[in-house]
Amino acid sequence: MSDKSELLLKPRRFYKAAAAAPVEGGFAVQLDGRTPKSPARKPLVAPTKALAEMIAAEWDAQVDYIDNSLMPASRLAFTAIDRIAETRAEVAKEVTAYASSDHLCYRAEHPTPLVERQNREWGAILDWAKAEHGLTFTPVAGIIHQPQPPATLAAIEALALTLDDFTLAGVAFAAGLFGSTVLALAVRAGRLTGQRALDLSRLEEVFQAEQWGQDAEATARAAFLAVEAAMIDRWFAALR
Repeated sequence: MSDKSELLLKPRRFYKAAAAAPVEGGFAVQLDGRTPKSPARKPLVAPTKALAEMIAAEWDAQVDYIDNSLMPASRLAFTAIDRIAETRAEVAKEVTAYASSDHLCYRAEHPTPLVERQNREWGAILDWAKAEHGLTFTPVAGIIHQPQPPATLAAIEALALTLDDFTLAGVAFAAGLFGSTVLALAVRAGRLTGQRALDLSRLEEVFQAEQWGQDAEATARAAFLAVEAAMIDRWFAALR
C-alpha cells in the first residue's frame, strides 16, 4: 500500500487543541471542548488528571492526520474503557497465565556470565515479589515448563481482580510486553522503570549484543519496544 493510500485511511485532524478537563467520574480528554468516544461509543475519561493529560498530549501531537499507531496510551485507555469492565475475570486469568510461565523463571544454562547475571538480576526481582506480595516462584535452568506454586498463581489472580480497570489494563499490557507478570507488577509499583523492566526481559539479547553487537533489525525492534515500555512506565506513574 502506498503512503498516499495509507493517509486516506487515516482521519484528518479535525480539532485545534486537545486538553484534559474534570468531569463526573474522572478527567475527560477533550478536543476543542468535546470528548472523543471509544470504539464502543463510550467517552474517553481517565481516572486521574495526569493520565488524561498524557492521553491528550498524544492527540495534540497529531499533525495533519490521526495516526493510532502513534497513540499507545490512547489505545490502552480504550481497552480499559471498552474491555476490562466487561471481561475482568478473563483479563485476570491472562495476567495469571503470564505468571505461570514467567520469563524470569527460565534461566540460561550457559555461558556462565549470563547465568550469573540472570540469577543476580532476575533473582532480585523475584525476591521483591516475595517480600512485597508474598509470591514464591520456582526458577528452572532451560526451557522445559516449570509449574509454579498454585498458591502463587491464585494470589496473582486475586490481586489482579482488586485492580481498577485502568491499572488492570496496564498490568495485562505490561505482562505481555515483558513476558513477565512480575516485571509488570514491579513497574506498576515504581520498583522498576519501564526501560529497566524491558532490559531485564531482554537480558539474553542484551548480553549477546554486548558480546557481538546488534543488527539493524534487532536495533529497530528494541527501539519500538522501548517506546511501549516508556508509555507503560508513564501510564502507571500517572495512576499513582
